[in-house]
Amino acid sequence: MMLINFLFAAIKAGTPLLFGTTGEIMNEKVGHLNLGVEGMMFMGAFSGFFVGYHTDNVLLALLAAILAGMLGALIYAFLTVTMMANQNVTGLTLTIFGSGFARFFGEIMISKSVDGSPKLSPRFVAALSERTIPVLGEIPVMGKLLFSHNPLVYLAIVIAILCGIYIKHTRAGLNMRAVGENPATADAAGINVLLVKYVHILIGGGICGLGGAYLSLINGGGVWNNSCVNGQGWIAVALVIFASWSPVKAILGSLIFGGFSILQFYVRKSLISLPNAFYVMLPFLITVIILIVTSMQKSKKHAQPAACGENYFREER
Repeated sequence: MMLINFLFAAIKAGTPLLFGTTGEIMNEKVGHLNLGVEGMMFMGAFSGFFVGYHTDNVLLALLAAILAGMLGALIYAFLTVTMMANQNVTGLTLTIFGSGFARFFGEIMISKSVDGSPKLSPRFVAALSERTIPVLGEIPVMGKLLFSHNPLVYLAIVIAILCGIYIKHTRAGLNMRAVGENPATADAAGINVLLVKYVHILIGGGICGLGGAYLSLINGGGVWNNSCVNGQGWIAVALVIFASWSPVKAILGSLIFGGFSILQFYVRKSLISLPNAFYVMLPFLITVIILIVTSMQKSKKHAQPAACGENYFREER
């Protein structure tokens, strides 16, 4: 029973990572290493909470989170695609901007709340609470594990699967991969490289925004926290490599990392006595190890898109 509870909690903890990883894959597949995932998640987290707090409408809150993530992505796309700024520096700047955006306006929201702690209404929280799917939820063991989650868990999985199908099995996905591998060749073949880049960077940003909304609307228990994202965006960037740039594989990766993030609540102190700080550090430690191991591998099958991190200037082709 403890194992089932652990896996159930790992799925919930891994959901924001799945959103962030899927969004970053959409960026990297068109040749853009966007290190601003953390910032876009922060923007989505605040915007989703702010709109939900003032409108009490779940759909409007999620839409606001998507649009906020897309706004961050639009800033990034303009600077790197149109102005050809350095992608790494721009992504880091977006992270600083996004976290500052959420904390600045979050403090204003806190100061204007009645008791200094903005809370979502019970009705809003209930709308995003866990619920059992009829019939399927009654299956022994698997019903609890797979069919008793909140709506955003299922949404994250559906988005990841749809993105995986889109990338591998559609004409637009083929164009997307062509731009990420060799934009000059794609341009010569008649593909509108700039349009493909903008569209997919914005889509990725919107998905990252949903990841932020999950953290502020669900993980926070309906109470705003200025540090709600807390490094999840950085783990998502590493998960892209772990998942070999596949949104479907990212589902398993997010489950594993979600399990690491909640491990401290399921390891008995009498069995292994380690400080809580170790468990807090563990997901980031695993992230570093993954980056080191993958950097040593030379497999072309699971390699990063060839043009990822390189700006495309049409006159140089």
